[in-house]
Amino acid sequence: PIVGIVILAQGLADFGSLLFNRRARSKEWEMAIASTLNNHIILIGLGHLGYRIVQQLHEMGENVAVVEINSASDTVAAVRALNIPVIADDATRPSALEAANIREARTIILASQHDAMNLQIALRARSLNPKIQVVIRLFDEDFARSLQEQFGFIALSATEMAAPVFAAAAAGADVVGVNCSVGPHGVLE
Repeated sequence: PIVGIVILAQGLADFGSLLFNRRARSKEWEMAIASTLNNHIILIGLGHLGYRIVQQLHEMGENVAVVEINSASDTVAAVRALNIPVIADDATRPSALEAANIREARTIILASQHDAMNLQIALRARSLNPKIQVVIRLFDEDFARSLQEQFGFIALSATEMAAPVFAAAAAGADVVGVNCSVGPHGVLE
């Protein structure tokens, strides 16, 4: 009985530490939180663009799970402070997508800087969840258009989107608060 009480007390102490100490949370805890999400958005890549996307989605009240291979980055700590689960894993592995509850997600955003990796993950995500909407960042504008046409992905080139804003700013136009949207065929409007 005494050993049982000690084991129970240790288990309760460990659970309390995980629940209240965000810094002590492990990958398993992040996966447990992500597994409760439904109809959520998964973000792959927590660099500068990914971090800004998460901020916007959080402000919009969206449920988000993040997969980022570099768990030591400053953006990971900032996102975890928003109570968003960040799974520290390689998103090219199916287990990382499963940990983010890919089968219940409605959208996956691929925001890494590696076109080939983004495409690999997009195709894997579609195989795990055929209904998932794929939003993919690509640097090659022609490749982005091809993916839109062939797979129905929303493929966006950051440079293609930014160029008109830079040109307008240089010409003296007010570009603060410019709103744009993605049309029915994944084309920026």
